[in-house]
Amino acid sequence: MAQKDNIVTIQLIKKNGKLVHKPGMDSMYKLFVEGLEDGQEVEAFFEAEKDDGTNPQLAKIHVTIRKLAVETGYSFAEMKLLVKRQSGLCWNDKDGRENCKSFGVCSKEELGLAIEAINEIGETVGISF
Repeated sequence: MAQKDNIVTIQLIKKNGKLVHKPGMDSMYKLFVEGLEDGQEVEAFFEAEKDDGTNPQLAKIHVTIRKLAVETGYSFAEMKLLVKRQSGLCWNDKDGRENCKSFGVCSKEELGLAIEAINEIGETVGISF
């Protein structure tokens, strides 16, 4: 069954000169492929994992925020702010002005909270990431 929104994040590991799925990732990949229509193109983003692991999270966050914005009629900036607020990355200073942390300086845990917020917002509007 083809899906309109078919997004997956999988991890690969180099073994014997080849990239192979990390344990448990092969079934996610198979489900992703099954959700594609014949002739549908796929865009991939590969990056070697770093200690903080935030670059793949950042890529997923930006792709899914853009998708939510398009589907809900919000601008990208408006949806990004909504995600930051819902994930606890915004606060008011002593003068009552709102400040929000940039995704680029967030920890792996903070970005995980943003991804959870995106999933919750998506479920609210009928989009499953």
